[in-house]
Amino acid sequence: MTESIYLPGFGHANPVPAAGRIGPFVASGALTGRDPATHEMPEDLARQCANVFQHVRALLAAVGGTADDVLKLTVRLADPDDREALNREWLAMFPDPLRRPARQVVAATLGGTALVHCDLLAVLPDSHERPSRER
Repeated sequence: MTESIYLPGFGHANPVPAAGRIGPFVASGALTGRDPATHEMPEDLARQCANVFQHVRALLAAVGGTADDVLKLTVRLADPDDREALNREWLAMFPDPLRRPARQVVAATLGGTALVHCDLLAVLPDSHERPSRER
């Protein structure tokens, strides 16, 4: 049975949770660049990317996971050739090139002033399998 995951400071206009979980599997819906404190959408891609990764961290924390548990991140960019801000946040979250998840970037027409959305798939290990290192 699916467990719905809701995040404080993050919500959709439609009646859907931020993510769903079945056993060790966590799949998110669209995580946007909306500021979690003000609920405003910043104008620039850099701030939106920072907010997206803040939502990713909050989601992982809510399910007891870490960046090590992310299997794949799918990113939708309004301009798929503009990846500098995305790559900056990506490298901050996944600094070890041997421990990065899969990533797919696709061009998208996003609603309103959104420049980036992402969704993720994570697989949570048993607590006894978790490495002691956190990011």
